[in-house]
Amino acid sequence: MTTRSTVRDDSGGDTAEPAEVTMADRLAVLREKQAAAHASGGPEGLRRHRESGRLPVRERIELLVDSGSWFEIGALALPELRREKPIPGDAVVTGFGLLDGRRIGVIGIDSSVVAGTTAPISMRKQGRLIEHAQRHGFPLVLLCDADGGRMPDVSGWRFSGLPLDFTTFLKPPPGQPVVPRAAAVLGPSYGDSALHASTAHFVVMVRSGSIALSGPSVVEPAIGEKVTDTELGGPAAATEAGNAHLVVETEADAMDAIAAFLSYLPQNSTLKPPLAPPRPPARDPRELESIVPLGPRSGYDMRDVFACIADEASVLPWADGWGPSLLCALARIDGRPVGLIGNQPIVRAGALEPPTLAKERTFVKLCDTFGLPLVFLHDVPGLMIGTQAERGGILHGYEGLVSAIAEATVPKVGVVLRKAYGGGHFAMGGRPTKPDFLYAWPSAELGFMAPETGIRTIHRRRLERVLAEEGPEAHAALVAELTEEWISEAEPWEAAAHLSLDDVIEPARTRDVIATSIEIASGGLA
Repeated sequence: MTTRSTVRDDSGGDTAEPAEVTMADRLAVLREKQAAAHASGGPEGLRRHRESGRLPVRERIELLVDSGSWFEIGALALPELRREKPIPGDAVVTGFGLLDGRRIGVIGIDSSVVAGTTAPISMRKQGRLIEHAQRHGFPLVLLCDADGGRMPDVSGWRFSGLPLDFTTFLKPPPGQPVVPRAAAVLGPSYGDSALHASTAHFVVMVRSGSIALSGPSVVEPAIGEKVTDTELGGPAAATEAGNAHLVVETEADAMDAIAAFLSYLPQNSTLKPPLAPPRPPARDPRELESIVPLGPRSGYDMRDVFACIADEASVLPWADGWGPSLLCALARIDGRPVGLIGNQPIVRAGALEPPTLAKERTFVKLCDTFGLPLVFLHDVPGLMIGTQAERGGILHGYEGLVSAIAEATVPKVGVVLRKAYGGGHFAMGGRPTKPDFLYAWPSAELGFMAPETGIRTIHRRRLERVLAEEGPEAHAALVAELTEEWISEAEPWEAAAHLSLDDVIEPARTRDVIATSIEIASGGLA
């Protein structure tokens, strides 16, 4: 192809001689611009970035997606406010790839240039990628590593005019399916990167990362608090607040965690979760009889119970550091993805606190949104009480959780292992929350309160009178008598007789009973 252009002769006059501009010339320009777009922060910026222990954004993407599947859009974007030093792609890389053969959309912040800060064009790029993922119904992966907004690009009136649509940026538009969102916090992630992570169903962070609304450079001049990245939003702070669900050592580990998380979920909320080949559990289910002690105050690790119920190598912990007296995990039982929820007796005896309730509610909604059956393993002494719990919002947290469980439409199966008292029982999918099936082991105790608390509450005056009139021995004998009566009512036999339980089962049958119950509650479909 040849085009004409006006050229100027030596005398200053214009002539219309043809100047041949070929497609090869145009391609050369394109390739030059593409090379500039892929330069990121240039040799110096990339050197500093690597020295900080972080990988360049495109190397991160290579770790994430299937080889040869990357399809980038928006690479030639440039900021509205141009600087002497270029900002390729306006510091963000967007595109599509395959992950284990399934389509995903990816937003990767390029923190090797201007610290990955956000400006209008980069935000518009991110919004377009999010729109594609939501409109076409496939997961969105967010690679977070940015230092907030870029000045002066977002200062003054420009901030109010940012192309940020909260009806699509944070959630799907009305009528469109929900797509899974997974985020990796791979460095200091503030501002929009933190906002991205807050929208994700799963957030994994490297141990050297941090996440907060604003970074230390803003916090100190704003409120006078001098903090480090780690103190403000490092792994300890992030997991305790529920801002991160898993902490790993390397960026490669983070990409593996995202791949694992998405493997349990469908492409979007209109589809069924993918099945996998069934595998035996990591531990023999017969070990459950010895793993869980009979003494209600004896501790054990609920993760050992998970290992006897879930398929081998299928348990993915979800937010162990947030409300740690309850464990949540994605897992598979006979190849079917499920959500496991179990009290953790070695942390506060498994009692439910405000953060625990918030965590469980979020996990229930995640599983209900994407069609994963819920499995509740009860060993709960009740809800935490007292001033700290009340000021933490225990009432609202409890109401929100039991409503979420009751309204969930996925199959719900519960097993009472040892104890299930008071509101804690309902918060673990007890009968009023409409589980499809509810079982108990022979060791189970159910009731309004634990025996030691209940008899001292209900029979307080009688016990005080006997102690004053008849002495300590009579008092102790009465306590023993009342405790025996209380426990006889709390054992699972009467509950089963009145159909509050569907059955009392042997611990070794727990996995098989759960698997069959889920199949039945799913309509008998494998």
